[in-house]
Amino acid sequence: MAKYSVHQQPVDTLLSWIKSGEIAIPEIQRPFVWKATKVRDLIDSLYKGYPVGYIITWRNPDVKLKNGELSAGKKVLIDGQQRITALTAAIVGQRVLNKNYKEISIRIAFNPVAEKFDVLNKAHERSPQWINNINPIINDEISISKAIRKYKNENPEVDEDLIEERIENLKKIKNKQVGIIELDHSLDIDTVTEIFIRINQKGVVLSNADFVMSKIASDEQHEGNKMRKLIDYFCRLIVDKDFNKHIQDNDSEFANHEFYRAIKWMAGGTDSLYVPDYIDVLRTAFTYKFSRGKFSDLVALLSGRNFETRSYEDEIAENSYKMLAEGLTNFVNQTNYQRFLMIVQSAGFIDQKLISSKTSLNFSYSLYLKLRSEGMPEARIQHFVKRWLVMSLLIGRYSGSAESMIDEDIKQINEKGVAAYLHQMEQSNLGAGFWDFGLVDSLETSSVNNNAYNVYLAAQCHFNAPAFLAKTMKIRSLIEQRGDVHHLFPKKYLMNNNYPQKAYNQVANYVHTEQATNIKIGMAAPTDYMLKVIDEVNNGSRTLTTLDSETVLWENLKENDIPLLINDCDHTSYNEFLRRRRNLMAKKIKTYYESL
Repeated sequence: MAKYSVHQQPVDTLLSWIKSGEIAIPEIQRPFVWKATKVRDLIDSLYKGYPVGYIITWRNPDVKLKNGELSAGKKVLIDGQQRITALTAAIVGQRVLNKNYKEISIRIAFNPVAEKFDVLNKAHERSPQWINNINPIINDEISISKAIRKYKNENPEVDEDLIEERIENLKKIKNKQVGIIELDHSLDIDTVTEIFIRINQKGVVLSNADFVMSKIASDEQHEGNKMRKLIDYFCRLIVDKDFNKHIQDNDSEFANHEFYRAIKWMAGGTDSLYVPDYIDVLRTAFTYKFSRGKFSDLVALLSGRNFETRSYEDEIAENSYKMLAEGLTNFVNQTNYQRFLMIVQSAGFIDQKLISSKTSLNFSYSLYLKLRSEGMPEARIQHFVKRWLVMSLLIGRYSGSAESMIDEDIKQINEKGVAAYLHQMEQSNLGAGFWDFGLVDSLETSSVNNNAYNVYLAAQCHFNAPAFLAKTMKIRSLIEQRGDVHHLFPKKYLMNNNYPQKAYNQVANYVHTEQATNIKIGMAAPTDYMLKVIDEVNNGSRTLTTLDSETVLWENLKENDIPLLINDCDHTSYNEFLRRRRNLMAKKIKTYYESL
């Protein structure tokens, strides 16, 4: 049996399938990632009869119903979402969402004389040579004869026969053929997933999460299509509070559903720390509820896959959709969501820029939901969630094959319990060699996105450490207010002594301080400005510092993990200073981790 079939369909037929729901297009409420110029190029290719690539679909497997019959599934779009969204935007006139979740129109203009397409702009609007929008002509909202007369009146010098021919060609775009590859329903989930991954190795890479989203968007029997909206609407409400009114005014069916009641609180909520996208929501809910990490397993389960008999059963599909709905509603639950964020913030992660791995955050939320559903005391939950988050960040647990690591971790936690498995992970990854050498080496970097450095800053926030040379200003406040990051060995001072950028921007040379202090230190060597600081502390002049005694000064240096060597440092001792500070920073991180 052939594994796929290839055939051609006109654009008009493809769009009619979308409107009728024969093919489920899940991109309506998702950001459109193509640039408008790429939409223009697609239309130009269709006009000229060039190939525009294939739309790839897969019919859901035939599912065995309780009465023994087989159900024929809908077609799921595997590849071609952005092309189809581009067609509906340019030809149907449907508004699309940009990356900021703002609705925009993409209007394609046409110059019939030059036979050129372009994205509509002010110059084209003012020029009579350009038809401002191809949509009404292609969609029969304006007859060809009317369009020709209008263009001829505005451009009396043009050849009427030429314009007629080219406007007719424009209208024929709907008749142009698009290739469709239909994967056979008999293909197993793993094979379809492999095809999906290989298709998207180039260009805009789509994840297996897109595959799942296509799958649930095509389901009406188990309300998968509404789960899709729950995910998309929740993600949009986080960044666009006005969208709540759009839901109420334009999607009354969803607004009356329990899924809407679960997410509507976000219309009045704020969240700048954890801004999940659809992949984050889906992954977290799936990992928590199914104790699995691979999206291909979710596609199989939603299709009713019985892993033992290799058949597809309606009962399994029904139960899987029910579990996914529970996982999603628990994810968006206001109490769960806000309590989890309080845990993250209490660990010192007060700003999203301190969390370099969203996957670590997602897994930590899955762990929180799991432990809470098991009835574990809140204090114990907080302990394990904080430690898991910090441990996974420090060792870069999810920086490689994230799905495999997630799958392994959740299964091991199920089998051994979170306490035993976390202890095992700590013994394997956080031994003396890590704290004394591995972590210190990780801090030898000029990247502020470094996991170790971000955890160090979280530790400083957790301990409410003061800013450098400040009595009352805290590092937490400076990070929240985006205060100055100061070079302990000033940048220009090191540049003047021939140090390269990679050397003077070492994270061990950074400290948070007040802007006034930063400016007044200027280009002075540490030995010079620290001499002035000590003098000010003793005479009370308060120019470089707000500290009022040498005892407080030494404590301030200690809390900022600055070696006392700084009092005598010039550029010749810079590397030794960095070595000592990295060791102090690593010790601070270890103390912080043990306190969680």
